[in-house]
Amino acid sequence: MNLSDLSVGLSTYLLVGAMLFSLGLYGVFAKRNIIAILMSIELMLNAVNINFVAFNRFIWNQKIDVHYLLTGHVAALFVIVVAAAEVAVGLALVITIYRNRQTTNVDEFNWLKW
Repeated sequence: MNLSDLSVGLSTYLLVGAMLFSLGLYGVFAKRNIIAILMSIELMLNAVNINFVAFNRFIWNQKIDVHYLLTGHVAALFVIVVAAAEVAVGLALVITIYRNRQTTNVDEFNWLKW
C-alpha cells in the first residue's frame, strides 16, 4: 500500500464542510439560547473555511502564479477576522441583553412586536 493511495480527495473535504454547515444551520434554527446560535454561526463559518482551503489546495494549486497559490487561504483568513468581529459584537450584545432582560432565550426577545 502506497502513501499516495491514502490521500484525501476534494469530495471528502466538501462532504465534511457540508456536514459541518448543515449542523450549524440546524443549530441556528433549532436552538433557543442565543449563545448556542452564535456558536452555530461560527460552525458554519468554519465549514466555509474548510471549503476555501480545500478548493485552494485541489483546484488553484495547478497554476504557477504566486497570486493564485494563497487565494483560498487569504479568503479563509478574512472569514476568520469576520468571525472574530462577530463574536466580539455578538457577545457584547448578549451581555447587554442579559443585563436588561435576565435571559438569553430568543423566544423572549419581543421588543419589536406591536
